[in-house]
Amino acid sequence: MAKSSKTVKFKTELTKSDSGSGWHFLIVDGDIAKKLAFTDKFRRVLCSINRGEPFQCALLPWGDKFYIIVNKTKRDAVGIEAGDTVNVLLTRDESEYGLPMPEEFREVLNQDPEGDRLFHELTKGKQRSMLYFIGQIKNIDKRIHAGLVLVEHLKENGKVIDSLLVEEWKRPMF
Repeated sequence: MAKSSKTVKFKTELTKSDSGSGWHFLIVDGDIAKKLAFTDKFRRVLCSINRGEPFQCALLPWGDKFYIIVNKTKRDAVGIEAGDTVNVLLTRDESEYGLPMPEEFREVLNQDPEGDRLFHELTKGKQRSMLYFIGQIKNIDKRIHAGLVLVEHLKENGKVIDSLLVEEWKRPMF
């Protein structure tokens, strides 16, 4: 049996999907993934390519292998393209959410126990989606606004209704 670890290093090729979608990904052999000793179905990792800045992502299942999606920004940052062999360092992500919690949203949740409860009742994937969206907003006031709108939406609906929330996020801040 493979030795378990919280970190693995390996080489793989950056592959481009032949479906015409433009997706680029790294293939991770199942034996390599086993070394990370995941205890449940969620396989969140920190991935560093060619010693570049680590990013949080998931090992997505594909038969007896896994793959990691590598977007253009990440490819450009380390200067790689489809067909390149790359050095990969994976570390099991043991963070609470699998993405950073924007401090402004943390404060919104701190000030609203019901909103905090409702946010934490969402699935881990939905929590990550909301954190990703809020975290992409550059302006602090707009991040606070998005957090407040999300909490209000959860209180009114008990869950995230994507199409409705998108419209609510468009409303003016003041």
